[in-house]
Amino acid sequence: MTFAEQKFLQRNQLPDSYLAMAKEWFHPLLADISQRAQVSEGPQVVFINGSQGSGKSTLADYLCTSTAEQQGSQCVALSLDDFYLTREQRIELAHDVHPLLATRGVPGTHDIPLAMATIKSLIMGQDETLITRFDKGTDDRYPVQDCLTLSGPVGLIILEGWCVGAKPQSDEALETAINRLEQQEDTQGLWRVYSNNALAGTYQRLFEMADSLVMLRAPSFDSIFKWRLEQERKMSMPLMDEAEILRFIQHYQRLTEHCLLEIPKRADHLFQLNSERQISGPQ
Repeated sequence: MTFAEQKFLQRNQLPDSYLAMAKEWFHPLLADISQRAQVSEGPQVVFINGSQGSGKSTLADYLCTSTAEQQGSQCVALSLDDFYLTREQRIELAHDVHPLLATRGVPGTHDIPLAMATIKSLIMGQDETLITRFDKGTDDRYPVQDCLTLSGPVGLIILEGWCVGAKPQSDEALETAINRLEQQEDTQGLWRVYSNNALAGTYQRLFEMADSLVMLRAPSFDSIFKWRLEQERKMSMPLMDEAEILRFIQHYQRLTEHCLLEIPKRADHLFQLNSERQISGPQ
């Protein structure tokens, strides 16, 4: 085990066995990134899609750790979560469009121009690129002075997020509410239509920036509540109880289920997960 791998395990609170699993399943992905880098003039841009609790940020960290160690290049892992609109902006959206838009998460609640500008700046290797971060404890962005600034060339840029790479749904698919949240709090469908229209717009231009798309595919939406609960319990100061988590994830059910069906046929690298979040095979 290298020093970099040891630090990776410590950061993510993982057992040593993770490295054996990662080397078994993610070797083709790392090889593909390396091969693409050899023929590309700029950094590789890899997007990772996966539901809440699927291991996106861990995979992103592993890819950065391995690539930096093998190629000696600077790597950056970004999360779509860090590009949420500010709390003030979402409150304004909630007032002007629909109350559910106060809750971060769905398309329409991110600052996509900022995400695109950040990635473009990293690709160009500008002197300074501000990496914004979002504080879920305060439900707002960290102050600029508390964020990281990167400079110099970058070899690998990763963006991970639950709806990264998603395509919009058809108008017909939006007509019927799929859970209690939509039935009771989006009776006219305004929230889901607004989110779907946002996804069809600037989000698609962001997703087009990827050189490759990776998916960690959950077995079903039913597994996500369990995974999200496990995430919450790992926090030193949990933010939600079980009932709050159950309501919270209903915001993401529609698009998550759409992604589980639609993205696999387009993903460059697809990893199927079982109910215990173990990889059962590439597809």
